[in-house]
Amino acid sequence: MNIVAIKKEQHQNLKVANQRDLSHVANQHIAPINVREFPQASTSYPIVLIKDPDSERYRTVVMLGLEAGENLYHEEKKWQAIYIPHSISMVPFSLGLDPEKEKTLTACIDLDSPFVGEDKDQALFDADGNDTEYFKGIQEQLGRLYDNEVANENFVKILLENDLLQELELNIAFNNEEKKKLVGIFGINEEKLHGLSDEKALEFYKSGLFMPIHAMLASAGQVNRLAQLRNASENPVKVSGIQYSVVKAEEAK
Repeated sequence: MNIVAIKKEQHQNLKVANQRDLSHVANQHIAPINVREFPQASTSYPIVLIKDPDSERYRTVVMLGLEAGENLYHEEKKWQAIYIPHSISMVPFSLGLDPEKEKTLTACIDLDSPFVGEDKDQALFDADGNDTEYFKGIQEQLGRLYDNEVANENFVKILLENDLLQELELNIAFNNEEKKKLVGIFGINEEKLHGLSDEKALEFYKSGLFMPIHAMLASAGQVNRLAQLRNASENPVKVSGIQYSVVKAEEAK
C-alpha cells in the first residue's frame, strides 16, 4: 500500500476505476464498522469489539471469518451480504493526516491500488485543476466517515464508563472433532444493561444509544451465518457447532 494525501499539484491526472471489486479484503477476517452502520450491518455480520494490544483502545468490527486470513463473505464475483461496511467499500480512498497542515485530516488514496491510475475512468480533477463532481462526492463521504468515527469513539467511551462490556469467546466445533476458541472478543453485558438506573436508561434512550446496543446484541446470532458460509465453502472441514460464552473474570486475568 502507498497511501498519500491527494494533492492537485501531484495528482492532476489521477483517475479511479468505475468497477472496483473487493479482492483487497479477500484474506481479511475482520473489518472496522462504525456505530451508525450497526442497524444494517447486524443483519449480516456479528458485531463485536476487540482491544488493540498496544494502545488498549477498543475498536468495533464485524467478523468476516472464523480464523485469521479467512473471509467467508468474499467470492470472486460476489459478496455474500447486501450491506458492505464503509471501511471496505471506500477503498482506494481513506482519511489521513495532511502533511502540510498540522492535525488536519484530508482525503487520501492508495497509489498502489489496481483501481488507481491515469488510464482509469473517473478523474479527480478537471482540466483547470478543480475538483470534479466525482471527487467532491468522495470528499463528502469521507467527511461523513469522520463524523461517524467521532460518534463511534463516544459510543465506546460510554460503554466503558458504564461497565457494559464483557469479554467473550467463540467456541467452534468441527466435523473432524477439532475444537477451536476465538478469544479477545468483547460484547455487551446484558445483565448490567438491564441493571441501569431509570435515570441512566432514560439518558441512553434520549441519546439514541439503545439502537446500536440492541443491534449489536442481535448481531450475535450472525455467528450461525458464519458457520453456514463456512459449510457452503470448499473447505472440507465443516462446522458442527458454534456458540459464544462469557469469559469469567478470573479466566480473563
